[in-house]
Amino acid sequence: MSERISPVSKRWHDPFAKAPGCELSVECHCSTQKEHLMAVEINAVYTGQLGCEATHEPSGNKLKTDAPLDNGGLGQAFSPTDLVATALGTCVLTILALVAKRHDLELGDAKVQVTKEMIQQPVRRIGTLRCIVSIPGSAIEDASLRQRLETAAHKCPVHQSLHPDIDAPIEFHYT
Repeated sequence: MSERISPVSKRWHDPFAKAPGCELSVECHCSTQKEHLMAVEINAVYTGQLGCEATHEPSGNKLKTDAPLDNGGLGQAFSPTDLVATALGTCVLTILALVAKRHDLELGDAKVQVTKEMIQQPVRRIGTLRCIVSIPGSAIEDASLRQRLETAAHKCPVHQSLHPDIDAPIEFHYT
């Protein structure tokens, strides 16, 4: 049984151990059950030629990655840093959808465009992840609801997980 770091407590713990206040472990129905459910296993294998295949263990879904052309790869799939950009964009949309659902709103054909820019100095890394969110203007006309959505987007878990040296602005367009 592997140990994992708890996003809640930031301490190492056994994912099947009793959480504080729980009567049961995995079958717990108390408010601390969320801590049990936060760990997801992703397994990746190197497939050669700078490519990998990752498996999302809960669902069995697979995805392939490849190193980008400018870093010696074939550029035939998402690069690992492309997945960071993808995670940010889809997380923003998911958070917006959750907030919209809570307020009985329809986002219509909301979409996000994420532009990833790499930098080379001091080391090769993501320098900028610029998000442009487009929401049909007729979907959300109330200014206070728009502000609520925009605030929520900036608090999405992926955005909050990015290193502060990554410039990650989120711009909203109501079209």
